[in-house]
Amino acid sequence: MKIICVGDNVVDCYLDQQTYYPGGNAINVAVNCRRFGATEAAYMGIFGDDSEADHIKWVLTQEGVSYHGSRVISAASGHPQVSLTADGDRVFIGGPQDTAQHIVRIRLTGQDIAYIRGFDVCHSSCYSGIEPELASLSEATNVSFDFSTRHEPDYIDQVAPHLRYAFFSGSHLEMAELEEIVETCHSYNVEVVGITRGSEGAFFSKSGKHFMQPVKSAFNIVDTMGAGDSFIAAFLTHYVDGVPITEALDIAATKAAWTCGFFGGIGYPRPFEG
Repeated sequence: MKIICVGDNVVDCYLDQQTYYPGGNAINVAVNCRRFGATEAAYMGIFGDDSEADHIKWVLTQEGVSYHGSRVISAASGHPQVSLTADGDRVFIGGPQDTAQHIVRIRLTGQDIAYIRGFDVCHSSCYSGIEPELASLSEATNVSFDFSTRHEPDYIDQVAPHLRYAFFSGSHLEMAELEEIVETCHSYNVEVVGITRGSEGAFFSKSGKHFMQPVKSAFNIVDTMGAGDSFIAAFLTHYVDGVPITEALDIAATKAAWTCGFFGGIGYPRPFEG
């Protein structure tokens, strides 16, 4: 499976540790797909021009993830601030709003689309400002999209027509609401709709057939950052390669639990001052 992730890159700043970790949905999914067996994983997005962006690019190189076609602008990298609960749950508590992540969005050229056409899947998310580009992306390859907690009907109606794979975070939703989301997405010919539900596991539907995936126990939970991205990455890596959906979900749950055993979405800590 060959995947390209187009969208956000940030550094998650852990205030209690005075440490930052590379992250962002697109970065986490790209790196984890490569770790979990994708034959090729790439990233395309907009980098800042600071030392944090240099660290993110260095990490991508270490992990064998290309960032060909990415842009660089004169701005700071996104710096979401993070606090951890006693149970290891990560809580975002804001951050600066004048970063590369906030002030520009990527506009894809014909050359970009030609490059993306060489991948089996293009993944992005609601954090990436990619919505105006989805029509072009869907003509080039299969599109995967993480809605996170955005399940407003108008937003689903805007995005879902361009997708093959749709993912949501729905631990706060009732089953009737989950089923409504799934039905709406399938009405737009989305093949797979997946909703992770925290300790309740994951609820998936493939062309209207439903599947429940329990959570896997983590040996030592220190940080839940990136567990959902890890789940998505493991699922896509195996399902797109032809692994049956039940097996792909089981692998995804195992990888999500593994991710809870270290700090940051993909590791690679660096100290910061502030």
